[in-house]
Amino acid sequence: MSFPDAVRSGLQNYANFSGRARRSEYWWFVVFVALAIVVVAVVDIVIGTFPILYLLTALALIAPGLGVAVRRMHDTGHSGWWTLVPVVSLIFLATEGTPGDNQYGPSPKAAPAAYAG
Repeated sequence: MSFPDAVRSGLQNYANFSGRARRSEYWWFVVFVALAIVVVAVVDIVIGTFPILYLLTALALIAPGLGVAVRRMHDTGHSGWWTLVPVVSLIFLATEGTPGDNQYGPSPKAAPAAYAG
Protein backbone atom coordinates (compact mmCIF):
# COMPACT_ATOMS: atom_id res chain seq x y z
CA MET A 1 0.00 0.00 0.00
CA SER A 2 1.35 3.42 -0.93
CA PHE A 3 1.73 6.36 1.43
CA PRO A 4 -1.31 8.30 0.10
CA ASP A 5 -3.46 5.14 0.13
CA ALA A 6 -2.46 4.37 3.73
CA VAL A 7 -3.23 7.91 4.90
CA ARG A 8 -6.56 7.90 3.08
CA SER A 9 -7.49 4.50 4.50
CA GLY A 10 -6.47 5.48 8.03
CA LEU A 11 -8.45 8.72 7.97
CA GLN A 12 -11.52 7.25 6.25
CA ASN A 13 -11.67 4.31 8.68
CA TYR A 14 -10.98 6.46 11.75
CA ALA A 15 -13.64 4.74 13.87
CA ASN A 16 -13.39 1.29 12.30
CA PHE A 17 -11.98 -1.16 14.82
CA SER A 18 -12.91 -4.29 12.87
CA GLY A 19 -11.17 -5.95 9.97
CA ARG A 20 -7.49 -6.10 9.18
CA ALA A 21 -4.72 -3.71 8.11
CA ARG A 22 -1.47 -4.55 6.36
CA ARG A 23 1.91 -3.62 7.82
CA SER A 24 2.42 -1.02 5.11
CA GLU A 25 -0.90 0.63 5.94
CA TYR A 26 0.00 0.88 9.62
CA TRP A 27 3.59 2.06 9.25
CA TRP A 28 2.83 4.60 6.50
CA PHE A 29 0.09 6.00 8.74
CA VAL A 30 2.59 6.23 11.62
CA VAL A 31 4.96 8.20 9.34
CA PHE A 32 2.08 10.51 8.36
CA VAL A 33 1.15 11.16 11.99
CA ALA A 34 4.77 11.88 12.94
CA LEU A 35 5.20 14.30 10.03
CA ALA A 36 1.88 16.00 10.74
CA ILE A 37 2.72 16.47 14.42
CA VAL A 38 6.16 17.93 13.64
CA VAL A 39 4.85 20.30 10.94
CA VAL A 40 1.97 21.50 13.10
CA ALA A 41 4.26 21.96 16.11
CA VAL A 42 6.65 24.10 14.05
CA VAL A 43 3.80 26.18 12.64
CA ASP A 44 2.31 26.48 16.11
CA ILE A 45 5.62 27.75 17.52
CA VAL A 46 6.16 30.18 14.63
CA ILE A 47 2.72 31.78 14.98
CA GLY A 48 3.05 31.84 18.77
CA THR A 49 0.12 29.65 19.74
CA PHE A 50 2.04 26.58 20.92
CA PRO A 51 0.65 24.12 22.12
CA ILE A 52 -2.91 24.83 20.94
CA LEU A 53 -2.72 23.60 17.30
CA TYR A 54 -0.32 20.85 18.31
CA LEU A 55 -2.76 19.45 20.88
CA LEU A 56 -5.74 19.76 18.53
CA THR A 57 -3.86 17.84 15.85
CA ALA A 58 -2.75 15.16 18.30
CA LEU A 59 -6.31 14.76 19.59
CA ALA A 60 -7.69 14.58 16.05
CA LEU A 61 -5.27 11.79 15.13
CA ILE A 62 -5.83 9.58 18.20
CA ALA A 63 -8.93 7.77 16.91
CA PRO A 64 -7.54 7.05 13.42
CA GLY A 65 -4.25 5.90 14.96
CA LEU A 66 -5.99 3.55 17.37
CA GLY A 67 -8.23 2.25 14.60
CA VAL A 68 -5.36 1.34 12.29
CA ALA A 69 -3.38 -0.15 15.22
CA VAL A 70 -6.30 -2.37 16.24
CA ARG A 71 -6.84 -3.49 12.63
CA ARG A 72 -3.09 -4.23 12.42
CA MET A 73 -3.34 -6.40 15.55
CA HIS A 74 -6.25 -8.22 13.96
CA ASP A 75 -4.10 -8.92 10.90
CA THR A 76 -1.62 -10.75 13.12
CA GLY A 77 -4.46 -12.77 14.68
CA HIS A 78 -4.44 -10.93 18.02
CA SER A 79 -7.02 -8.92 19.90
CA GLY A 80 -6.87 -5.14 19.61
CA TRP A 81 -6.43 -4.98 23.37
CA TRP A 82 -2.78 -5.94 22.83
CA THR A 83 -2.16 -2.32 21.76
CA LEU A 84 -2.19 -1.51 25.50
CA VAL A 85 0.96 -3.60 26.11
CA PRO A 86 3.80 -1.47 24.68
CA VAL A 87 6.67 -3.88 23.93
CA VAL A 88 4.48 -6.82 22.95
CA SER A 89 2.30 -4.67 20.70
CA LEU A 90 5.37 -3.30 18.90
CA ILE A 91 6.46 -6.86 18.15
CA PHE A 92 2.98 -7.75 16.86
CA LEU A 93 2.79 -4.55 14.79
CA ALA A 94 6.04 -5.46 13.04
CA THR A 95 5.12 -9.12 12.49
CA GLU A 96 3.77 -10.35 9.19
CA GLY A 97 0.01 -10.87 9.17
CA THR A 98 -1.75 -14.19 9.27
CA PRO A 99 -1.88 -15.63 5.74
CA GLY A 100 -5.40 -16.19 4.50
CA ASP A 101 -8.53 -15.56 6.49
CA ASN A 102 -8.61 -15.40 10.28
CA GLN A 103 -11.34 -14.69 12.84
CA TYR A 104 -11.09 -10.95 12.06
CA GLY A 105 -11.74 -11.24 8.34
CA PRO A 106 -10.09 -11.92 5.00
CA SER A 107 -6.43 -11.16 4.40
CA PRO A 108 -5.86 -7.60 3.18
CA LYS A 109 -3.13 -9.01 0.92
CA ALA A 110 -5.59 -11.26 -0.91
CA ALA A 111 -6.24 -10.24 -4.48
CA PRO A 112 -9.81 -9.06 -5.03
CA ALA A 113 -12.00 -11.61 -6.76
CA ALA A 114 -12.42 -11.09 -10.48
CA TYR A 115 -15.69 -9.52 -11.48
CA ALA A 116 -17.76 -12.07 -13.34
CA GLY A 117 -20.59 -9.71 -14.23
